[in-house]
Amino acid sequence: MTERGPELPDPAPPAPAPTGVQHLRRLFDTVAPEYDNVGVEFFQPIALGLLAELAPGPGERVADLGCGTGAFLLPAARSVGPSGSIVGLDISAAMLERARSAAAAEGLDHIALVPGDAADPDLPAAAFEVLAASAVLFFLADPSSALARWRALLVPGGRIGVSTFGPQDEVWQSVDEVFTPYLPADMLDARTSGRRGPFASDAGMEQLVGDAGFDQVRTATREVPVRFRDAEHWQAFTMTTGQRAMWGFVPEAERAAVRDEARRRLADAAHPEGGYVVHQQVRYTLAARPA
Repeated sequence: MTERGPELPDPAPPAPAPTGVQHLRRLFDTVAPEYDNVGVEFFQPIALGLLAELAPGPGERVADLGCGTGAFLLPAARSVGPSGSIVGLDISAAMLERARSAAAAEGLDHIALVPGDAADPDLPAAAFEVLAASAVLFFLADPSSALARWRALLVPGGRIGVSTFGPQDEVWQSVDEVFTPYLPADMLDARTSGRRGPFASDAGMEQLVGDAGFDQVRTATREVPVRFRDAEHWQAFTMTTGQRAMWGFVPEAERAAVRDEARRRLADAAHPEGGYVVHQQVRYTLAARPA
């Protein structure tokens, strides 16, 4: 397991359109080998929170859109058991390969893994009781249209859950803002900043989901504490998530200065027992396809 990143990250240059499909595929193919694998509890607790809200039961059919390496996929497969089934779809072949290996290691042979774009999944209509998308919707160019397509995948009365990000604590927000001057407009909009538009509030997300034709819309929230052993551990984490793209927009000659300023700000999150602890609010928007 790799736990420390390089002193100076050297990511591949990003594509011109940071929210484009090809960019996302390349980004997540790049980070797949170490994604969610550097000793930071982040995506797992987010996915487990979504699982608790959706509560898939034995025999149910589940679709996990943007399944990644399996943070939701694997525990959901355990929940539905061999009498149920789960389809995991992801744009990244490398992420799917990691999910496939993990499923095989547990003998979860009722999982099907499908390459595809979560924005327009090529899956059968009215085929699932449960649909999940954990930390995915804000990557899509047209979240409203994607949600309408997702509704058609559910049986009448089927339920959907999506996780998005609420507020970060002040320290983590300050650290991320070191990158802001270098980012293109597409990485500063509501989909990725979470500070305006529908992704900025419970009400905004509920309206987005409701306008896509769902009912019984509700919100649940959790706070995820995120612990880093030291500044190098934080840097390793950023290089194995979607934040790697942010490093890619920083000119190579300025990366050391950006790194040092980010580490200086992170010091405000120092924990009495060592390392750093920052906090992320997670929003779960839950709904159902009308019966």
